[in-house]
Amino acid sequence: MPGRRKDGVRGRPACAAPVGALIVAAVLLAACSSTATPTATSAPAAGGGSTSGIPASAFSDRTGVTAKSVTVGNVSILSYGLFKGAPVGTQAYADYVNSTGGVNGRKLVVDPSNDQFQGAPNEQETQAAVQSDFALVGSFSLEDNYGAKVLASHPGVSNVSVALSQVASDLPNTFSVNPVRLGWPLGGLNYFKQLYPNDITHTGAIVSATPSGQATWTAEKQAMASIGYKVTDDPTYSITQSDFTQEVVTMKNDGVKILFMEQLPQNFAGAVVQALNAQNFHPVVVLGAAAYSEAFVPSSGGAANADGTWLDQSTALYLGEDESVLPADQTFLHWVQVASPGFKPDLYTLYGWLSAELFVQALKKSGTDPSRGTLMQQLRKITTFTGGGLIAEVDPVAKTPSGCYIIARIANGTFQRTQDPPTTSSTLGFRCDKPFFYAK
Repeated sequence: MPGRRKDGVRGRPACAAPVGALIVAAVLLAACSSTATPTATSAPAAGGGSTSGIPASAFSDRTGVTAKSVTVGNVSILSYGLFKGAPVGTQAYADYVNSTGGVNGRKLVVDPSNDQFQGAPNEQETQAAVQSDFALVGSFSLEDNYGAKVLASHPGVSNVSVALSQVASDLPNTFSVNPVRLGWPLGGLNYFKQLYPNDITHTGAIVSATPSGQATWTAEKQAMASIGYKVTDDPTYSITQSDFTQEVVTMKNDGVKILFMEQLPQNFAGAVVQALNAQNFHPVVVLGAAAYSEAFVPSSGGAANADGTWLDQSTALYLGEDESVLPADQTFLHWVQVASPGFKPDLYTLYGWLSAELFVQALKKSGTDPSRGTLMQQLRKITTFTGGGLIAEVDPVAKTPSGCYIIARIANGTFQRTQDPPTTSSTLGFRCDKPFFYAK
C-alpha cells in the first residue's frame, strides 16, 4: 500500500532512543517474565473450536488470499536492523513451507513493514496490514500497544505474534508462542538452590531501572523468596552504562555468592563478567535468555572469563549447539540462511519462525478456502505448542506460560546443556519439575 515503509533505515526519527536502550527494553519484555497481570487474560471460551467472539463477517473475509497465495503482515522495529530477526524468521518459515508446495496449494507471502520505534507508525502499519493482509504474523515491536487499538477494533483478524505490551497480549485475537504473565518459573531457581544451598542466602542481581524491568524483578524476587532465597544486593543499571566496577565492588564487599543476570542482554552481561574478573571476584553467575548469544563470550573477554557461567532459559540452544540432536534446530538454522544469507539469528528470529509455524498449523486445517474466521477457529484449537522442541510447551489460547526450562553452562567458550533430559524425551529436552510462580 502507498506510504508503507519496507526498509529498515529510512525515516529514522531524529529523537530516536539509543540503540542500547532499545535492546535492553526489548529483551526485558520479550525474554523475561512479563508485566501482564494473571487476571488480565481474555482467552476464548472452552471448546477452542467455538465461534464465540468471532464476528460472523470474518467467515466470509478472505482479505490477502488469492488462488495461489496467502499474504501475511509483519509490523516490527526494523530501524538500525534492531529487530530484523522478526521478519527474517517469519520469512524463513514461509520459505520452508513454500519449498514443500505451500499450504493447501497456496504460497505464503510475507509483507514486512517498519514502525521506526514510533507509536503512530505502528498503528498505521497495523491498520494497513489489517486492510491488505490475511493476518499479522511474527511482528515484534515495543510500540505494539498502538497497533493493539487497531486489532481490538478488528476482532476477526488474528495476530500470531509475540506481543510485548499487556494490552496487545491480552487481546483474544492475539496468539503468542511466548505468553506473558506476571511471575517467574521456579524450576531454574530450585535447581540452583539444590546445587548451591549455602549460597542462596547471599543472592545478588543486576536489574533494569525501567518500569518493566522493575516489575519483572519484583516478580522474580517473590519467586525467590518463596523457596528460601535472600537477596542482599539488587542494583539497577542505566541504558548507557558500560562499566559495572562499582556494583561489583559493592557486591564483593557484601559477600554475594550467587549473581542472577537474567535481565541483562549479552553486551551488558559481558561487561559485568569482565568487571567480576578484574576484581578477582567469582560468585556463581546465572544468565537468562537475554544473554544467550554468539557475542556473549567475546563480550566477556573470551572463554577464560566466561567459562563456568550458567544459563537458565525456556528455549532450546537454538544457535546451533542443539543442531545435532534437534531436527527442528537444523531446519530453523538452514532456512534462516536461505531467507537472509549470512544473518546471525537471535531470539527475535526464533520468535518470528515459531509464530509462522503456529500460523501455518492453523492455516493447514482451515481447508482449501480459508477465511479469517476459519483461521481463528483453528488457532483456538491449538492449546499446546512446542515448535518441535525449540521452545518449552505453552498454551497460546489460554496464554499460559511454561514452567519448563533447560540448564546450560559455558565450557571452552561454548554453551553446553547440563544433564537435561534428551531431546527425544516426552518433554523434548526440557526440565519440567517445578511450576510457574504467579506473583501477587
